[in-house]
This record gives sequence, C-alpha cells and structure tokens, in this order.
Amino acid sequence: MKQYGIFILSAIVLLTGCSKSGGRTLTSAAGSIYECLVVMPNRALSQEVLRNIHLSIAEGSAYQAEVATTYDLVKAVMAADMPCMPQMEPYFTLSQVPTAAFDDYLKPTRNILFVDIDPNKYTQTKAKVSTNVWSKPQAVYRIQAPSDEEFAAYWLAYGEEVREWFIRQELKRQTTFYRGSTNTQARKALQKTIGCDMWIPEDYMLIMDTVIECPSPTLTTQVEDSLSVRLVWCCNNKGPMRRDLVVYAYDYTSEQMFSLDRLNAMRDGVLGKVITASVEGSYMGTEYKVFPPQSKTIPSLENKPNEGFYATEVRGLWKIKNGEAMGGPYVSLSRLDQANGRVVTAETFIFAAGQKKRNALRQAEAILYTLKMSYEKENTK
Repeated sequence: MKQYGIFILSAIVLLTGCSKSGGRTLTSAAGSIYECLVVMPNRALSQEVLRNIHLSIAEGSAYQAEVATTYDLVKAVMAADMPCMPQMEPYFTLSQVPTAAFDDYLKPTRNILFVDIDPNKYTQTKAKVSTNVWSKPQAVYRIQAPSDEEFAAYWLAYGEEVREWFIRQELKRQTTFYRGSTNTQARKALQKTIGCDMWIPEDYMLIMDTVIECPSPTLTTQVEDSLSVRLVWCCNNKGPMRRDLVVYAYDYTSEQMFSLDRLNAMRDGVLGKVITASVEGSYMGTEYKVFPPQSKTIPSLENKPNEGFYATEVRGLWKIKNGEAMGGPYVSLSRLDQANGRVVTAETFIFAAGQKKRNALRQAEAILYTLKMSYEKENTK
C-alpha cells in the first residue's frame, strides 16, 4: 500500500505537466526511471501449474525463488537481481494493483505491465505493446490470456523479452535527453582521434585524448605484436558519484577479437595502462572471481533491420589493483568500424561507495547507444 500511495502521489503532482503527441495533449509520465506498475490479479497458482513451472525451468533460473501466485511469476523476472552489481539491485522496482484499482490517477505511470486473465473474454494468449498512451514518455505492455496456465506458459517463454523491452524503452528515453546538450570538445576529440561520434553529456569533462601502444593478447600465454590504441576518456566527477566514459579503438584482425576472453584481455591491457589510483603502482583491473564478466550480442535501440548497429555488450565489475579498495560496475559495447577496419569499444564505469548504482549505471549506459561511426551520420540525420 505504501508503494501504491507513492504512485498515486507522483501522478497527482505530475498531472500539471503536459505535452502534445499526435494531436492529443498528454500529461508528463509519473514515477522514476526503472519503476514499473504491474496491473494484474494476484491469484494462487494451482499445483498443476506450479508443477509445470518447475518442470520447465533450468537450474539457476529466476523461478528458483518462491513462486506461489500469478504476480510472483512476474516479480521473479521483472524484479530479479541485475547481474554484475556490487550489491543486489533489481532490474525494476515494482508495484502491483488489481485491475479494478487501476484508475485515472495511475494511468500516467511511466511503465505499465497489464496482465488480463479471463476465460470469458479470451480464447488464446495475445500480447501488444504501446507507447505514450496516457502520458509521455510511457511504455505499456499488455498480455491477455484465457487462464492462469496459459499466462504461465507465455511468461515462462517470453518474460525476459518483456523485461528487455521495458529496459530498451528506458534507454531510448535517456538517449533523447542527452541530445539537447553535449560536450562539443569531447565529441570533436572522438571524431578526430577515433573517427566516431557519441552524445557525451555537457557535464562530462574531457580527461585524455591520446594514442598508446598496448600488447595484443591472445587466448594463450603468447603475446603478439603491440597494438596502437586510440583512446578518449571523459569523466563526470560532480557530487558523491563518479561516472567515467572511455572509448578506445584498435585494428580488427579476426572474429575472435569479439570473444569475451579477448575483449576482457583488451580491457585489462588498455585501461590497466591508462587508469591508475593515488597509490603508486596501482591500476584498473577486472573482477573475475566473484562476478565474472558476462557478454551478449545486442541490436540498436531502433531495432530496425539493416539500421543502427549490432554490438557485443559486456557487463562486469572493475577494481583497483595494488592500491585502494575501490571498484564498481561497468558496461561496455564493442562494435566493428567497417570503414576503418577497427574494433571500437565504448565503456562506462561507476564509482559510488555505499550508494545504489542501478539508475546511475543505466543512465550512463544509454550514452553508449549513441555511438555512431562517421559513415553512419547521414543515416542518423
């Protein structure tokens, strides 16, 4: 009820802010980033449904947590712990209300997941996504199912895709926000040194614009010839939280360079040489024991065929070695610059001792998605 009250209060406060979309006047969306309102029944699942769930899940799945109701299914995915974080933080902060309680006060909520289960209205499960329905920016995902069994089957198959859709909506909103004010000096450095562009926010300061020589590691103990690495480093050190952006590029020689092991080795080689702490001999490294880095291939936020980029995303934890007890989460996107035959890696890492980091990391992560190669500028326009 406390969370429910927060959503209502936010909606009331923000109802006065308006924007026009498609000829309609929309209120400003209510709620904070990475909050989601779940509108659905919270009914106890039958033993048969629970048995099917446990038969369908893999070891280590989010559903290993206690699941007893329809809402528990949603919460197991939407509010699961984010990977590679120094402390447990969920993908989304959730609030849940039954369908009958969803009224005009809640309609402007930023992210809404509707689950309507009714055998009298539906004969098969369907899903639909919408944006800017009652407010702006707003993301709405609707699932209609004839039974708890049908909904459970859909969620087991597509629950993580639903979560990813909401995440990408948040990232899109944040990239739009950055468009308005960027650091011209830092962008010029990127264009000159690396041949790319990125909407680096105005409150980030250019720290380094250089070319370094770095050993080219292989997956064995052998070392190839050194690589010439072009690097631009920016930082926002205002307030209690520090946010850094590093973009570096080096020659592409094979597909193996996009493997997780090779990207990790390049990260350690490049950032370990450039980023140090106050203790002499200290340097930045990657945490491999507690939360090893994870990687996956991701498309552009536009998600249109043959448009935007495909990149290798790596998430992990960084730490200072041979120095202070400092560390935090990082995210990197690595792309192939086809015109120049280079691998371009853009990374953000956060330092905020004792603070929650999810929202700050996600906001900084959105900057990475604005990365454009020189030959992509025309498409952007």
